[in-house]
Amino acid sequence: MTVHFIGAGPGAPDLLTLRGRDLIAASPVCLYAGSLVPPEILAHCRPGARIVNTASLSLDEIIAEIARAHGAGQDVSRLHSGDLSVWSAMGEQLRRLRALDIPFSVTPGVPSFAAAAAALEAELTLPGLCQSVVLTRTSGRATAMPETENLAAFAATGAVLAIHLSIHILDKVLADLTPHYGPDCPVAVVWRASWPDQRIVRATLGTLEHALAGEMERTALILVGATLGSQYFGESRLYAGDYDRRYRPVGPNPRFADAE
Repeated sequence: MTVHFIGAGPGAPDLLTLRGRDLIAASPVCLYAGSLVPPEILAHCRPGARIVNTASLSLDEIIAEIARAHGAGQDVSRLHSGDLSVWSAMGEQLRRLRALDIPFSVTPGVPSFAAAAAALEAELTLPGLCQSVVLTRTSGRATAMPETENLAAFAATGAVLAIHLSIHILDKVLADLTPHYGPDCPVAVVWRASWPDQRIVRATLGTLEHALAGEMERTALILVGATLGSQYFGESRLYAGDYDRRYRPVGPNPRFADAE
């Protein structure tokens, strides 16, 4: 018996990985995270599978469901939206499973910031503009932010920021970011990236509040940085004609002359 933690992706059912799909189909029990997992993904569950929405369950109750499946020798597919490496609450579940000696596996998923960038048709790391992306959020009732992790500190680096779960305090976000990026810095807000009702608002830090006019909901993702929509950036040396690389030796004394 194994508990398979599966990143179910940002919303579009065809952004589920093949591994995740096959694990869901093979598991007699499926625990999924409420409205964040579309019903099309649950359609992969095997006939007769026990399907449990964990949105109303406590951690103790979730572990009890897993322990019951473990006692019956039944594999469990445990679905979380996006990718499991950030803000999934997987860590606390794994700690409980280790203590109970219940086997588990982890299958990654497409994160929401990647789906949002795709919707914007944007590469977030462009040569000469930015080479770092910071995934962050602001403090909420469920989880407080460490004192040293704040928007102003991240903004001081000039990196692209992907700010989750913070649209409800937009005024504070703008106040923290504008002194570092300036009012003309591009910004985009993407709500329900990859879902059929996906919405996008593009603006600048100085115009965003007016552009939104209060229409976005709590799950919106805020992306801020110079690379959003910019056409003024250098080209990568990786594909330059005179760049000597392992699979394309260049010049009389290539660095990787013996590469095949």
